[in-house]
Amino acid sequence: MFKNKEIFIIAEVGQNHQGDVNLALDYIRTFADAGADAVKFQTRNNKYLFSEEAYNADYNSENAFAKSYGEHREKLELSPDEIVLLIEECKKYKVDFMSTPFDEPSLELLVSLGVNLFKIASFDLGNLPFIKKIAETGASVVMSIGGGQEDQIHESVKLLEDHGIELAVLHCVSEYPCAFDRLGLSNIEKLIKKYPNSIIGSSDHFNGTLSGPVARMLGAKVFEKHVTLNRAWQGTDHSFALEAQGFRSFVRDIYRAPSMLLEKPRDDLGEEPVFKKLGKSIIAAKDILMDQEISYEDLTGMIFTNNHVPVRNSNLILNKKSPKAYKKGEPILEQDLKLFL
Repeated sequence: MFKNKEIFIIAEVGQNHQGDVNLALDYIRTFADAGADAVKFQTRNNKYLFSEEAYNADYNSENAFAKSYGEHREKLELSPDEIVLLIEECKKYKVDFMSTPFDEPSLELLVSLGVNLFKIASFDLGNLPFIKKIAETGASVVMSIGGGQEDQIHESVKLLEDHGIELAVLHCVSEYPCAFDRLGLSNIEKLIKKYPNSIIGSSDHFNGTLSGPVARMLGAKVFEKHVTLNRAWQGTDHSFALEAQGFRSFVRDIYRAPSMLLEKPRDDLGEEPVFKKLGKSIIAAKDILMDQEISYEDLTGMIFTNNHVPVRNSNLILNKKSPKAYKKGEPILEQDLKLFL
């Protein structure tokens, strides 16, 4: 799915659709147009996932959609029929549908709906019983390693690789949002060396676009970025997510980054249009006699409609004997240059 692609970019909606399927559909259309290869959602069976106590706990937050935490989570869930609509919309807009199952019933639901691309959240890194169930589906997997210790990462990767799963391991810092000096992107290079059989990428919660191209230059090939239709909306993830234009720039700059390192062909140097129009040509700063040794004081530059010998070539003339006499203000011609040499 992503193994043979140059890069693979995931627009992470999560639950920023506010539990509204029409908004969720709009996310797919918007971010498919902005350059996403996959649009990712989250799937939870809240009564299975949370203990009764956690489900019924009061949720006193400006981002709450209900009084208890469980009811808040239920407000943000989409029904199986609504997920089917999202899958169909992704097919229509030629992007992959992707979701993070947070529990076993959610995994079973997504499998029954034909989903073949899963995200393993950092919360489930090292959760080997659950990872084994995901591996047994045969689906492609993207796994974030935020907050993970070496042994947890190693065992999780090994389990998936042993099942022959197409796997992308994403460097991630589990801070929401993540400050630029906490991104730790140099870890991407370490992951590439440690896990040569997996694709390495980046999932970040930085509220800008620069993290993408920097990660690309370090070798990342899969990129996950939180997205929103409105950064001012209620919810914990909107403030650091990218709106459509920001995501479009994120995608554009990831693709552009490697080209910024290419050397400019030497034959092009000095042939730029600006030099053609405004480049100075060498002229005599004063009268010069034939056979006179040319000094610094004898030369200056002037802009002509048609260029002559560029001033940057003054080293070819200085301290040489003049092959002919020049009047003050007279240009050194190209055909004269070889006489100096």
